[in-house]
Amino acid sequence: MVVQQHRSGGGARAVCALAVVGVMAATAGCSGGGGGGDCAMADERGGADSLDAVHRAAAVLAGTVSGTGTGTMTGAGARSVAGSAEVRTSMETAAGGTRVTIRGRGTYDFRNQVGRLEVVLPEDAAGEDEHRPITELLAPGALYMMNRGAGVPADKWVRIDTTTLEDGNLVTGGVTDPMAAAELLRGARQVTYVGRTELAGVAVRHYRGISDIGRAAREASPKSRGALAAAAKGFHTDTVPFDVYLDDQGRLRKVRHRFSFANEGPAVEVVSTTLLYGFGVPVSVRLPDDRDIYTGKIRQR
Repeated sequence: MVVQQHRSGGGARAVCALAVVGVMAATAGCSGGGGGGDCAMADERGGADSLDAVHRAAAVLAGTVSGTGTGTMTGAGARSVAGSAEVRTSMETAAGGTRVTIRGRGTYDFRNQVGRLEVVLPEDAAGEDEHRPITELLAPGALYMMNRGAGVPADKWVRIDTTTLEDGNLVTGGVTDPMAAAELLRGARQVTYVGRTELAGVAVRHYRGISDIGRAAREASPKSRGALAAAAKGFHTDTVPFDVYLDDQGRLRKVRHRFSFANEGPAVEVVSTTLLYGFGVPVSVRLPDDRDIYTGKIRQR
């Protein structure tokens, strides 16, 4: 496991979720409680089935189904529903009474499942020389990081095979891959409709439930399947609570997942939030050449 951890006065000073290569457990449970079967409650005000709406959210982003109407649409009509978006993320960790938030911002292409984010560490979560934003490139099965620090040359990228991570990169990079965040919804088992609200001026429906990681991996698109399958094997429990907000086209606007894992001490709580807006934005991602990949050892602090 590679984890940035600083101690002061015998307690944990801060825990940075960046480069957590081994995550131990995901939080289980749902206020709806109960058995192992699906227990969707009807969206009484919106008229849509809650479970179906949440299951379809990832497919709408990927462009494999339309977000509106009762039928399934493929091709150009479906792709125009989402395709790409601007992204804002936050990942809050809590350990030993200390909370640390890592924030990211960038763009993501859901059809090709690639994106580019600038990730900002909070104060005191790393040394003074490492406060520059970390550039992350997201691709199927891979995470690339620039300005990773800890002995990595400034002009080199660190490449991580996300299919080998015990958390499938749900928290490793300090940012949950936007497609992975959406694909987790394919494993939703218990969903309740909370109600209509407004998010950044957009009318949305709020749903709450739990997701089964193994089920999400089986239902995920081929490019996402490997990383989620790794997460399904690596977590001690297989359910993750979530809150999700969908617009009237069925597109994912915001999703919040709550994870919990052990890290050689007190349990670390992680709340990962992904916010999508500016759909249709151009996304250009060029993955590094092999000669630009750092292959040495990353120092632990």
